Amino acid sequence: MAREPVPTTMSWPRAVAATAIVAALGVGLLVVVPNLLVSRLGGLDRGWRAGLATIWFFGMLAALAWLLRRLQARKLI
Repeated sequence: MAREPVPTTMSWPRAVAATAIVAALGVGLLVVVPNLLVSRLGGLDRGWRAGLATIWFFGMLAALAWLLRRLQARKLI
């Protein structure tokens, strides 16, 4: 017996909730954490903190891109 196709559309409330979660996660990981690294990490000079924040930013950007692609492949967003 054949399975019925899974609907590919998403409801508006689910789309709004997914957008809010992804936007909050993105702002937190790409803006707030690097800012905290640069402004509050003691023991390192500003150049090292800026480098660490830059590495964090690009690492999290790649991780978020991978996560969004996985969510799309599973039709969760």
